[in-house]
Amino acid sequence: MSHGSSIGALALAVALVASVSGAVAWDDAKYPDWKGQWRRAPVPGAVGQPPHDPSKPYGRGQQAPLTPEYQRIFEVNLADQAAGGQGNDVTRICLPNGMPRAMSAYEPLEIIITPDITYILIDHIEHTRRIYTDGRAWPAMIEPTFIGYSIGKWIDQDGDGRFDVLEIETRGFKGPRVYDASGIPLHADNQTVIKERIYLDKANPDLLRDEITTIDNALTHPWKVTKNYIRVGGAQPDWREWICAEGNGHVEIGGQPYFLSADGLLMPTKKGQRPPDLRYFDKTGQ
Repeated sequence: MSHGSSIGALALAVALVASVSGAVAWDDAKYPDWKGQWRRAPVPGAVGQPPHDPSKPYGRGQQAPLTPEYQRIFEVNLADQAAGGQGNDVTRICLPNGMPRAMSAYEPLEIIITPDITYILIDHIEHTRRIYTDGRAWPAMIEPTFIGYSIGKWIDQDGDGRFDVLEIETRGFKGPRVYDASGIPLHADNQTVIKERIYLDKANPDLLRDEITTIDNALTHPWKVTKNYIRVGGAQPDWREWICAEGNGHVEIGGQPYFLSADGLLMPTKKGQRPPDLRYFDKTGQ
């Protein structure tokens, strides 16, 4: 019996040592305070959907550096929207925003920092970004996702012994993805590379900045924007549940967008739109 007790005591001691070692390795004081709820910073005069670049007007006012081919695609999309259609934006049927649009903070963001992974909880269609900061190399194969595969590196920019910038590179995408609801397109080859620098404003610890540079074959040159978030709600913020499918009246049939009326009937979204193909239904109604 005493032999068994000794083994148990030894196992407990080893566990405690491992726990203490782990606690020493994780020095929370080295990392910035990004706790809390981060909401998209308001832009004076802006209304409606957030543009990709908060510093410029929506739609054509973004002056996206698109190639001639993708500028034409954008213009066709705008014309469809002007006629009552939905254009290139497929999030209406609850497909994810994907990157970089996911960082537009339609819902508040939460950032959780751990030694090996920094999590960004988005809670708007897509739910989590995992940014690996464990020093790993890029995997030989990446399963494409809307949110992409992110590798990050912490930087002590001012040399005070505490990290203040998280640099991130994200690859491995699938689509379709657009920059914002105006339908500015990313390239269909999904070879996008996105680089970010996230940091607190020097003068305001409740203002978080995300410098996003998108490198994409639909662009004539990399497109850099800065998104800003303000910390709200104090130490115990309220979080709401947001379910895309709940109350969503948008329906896509045969690649065409339709809408459900308040009484549950299928409606066109633009003038002259034909009804969907009903070949698999009994047209006699029996």
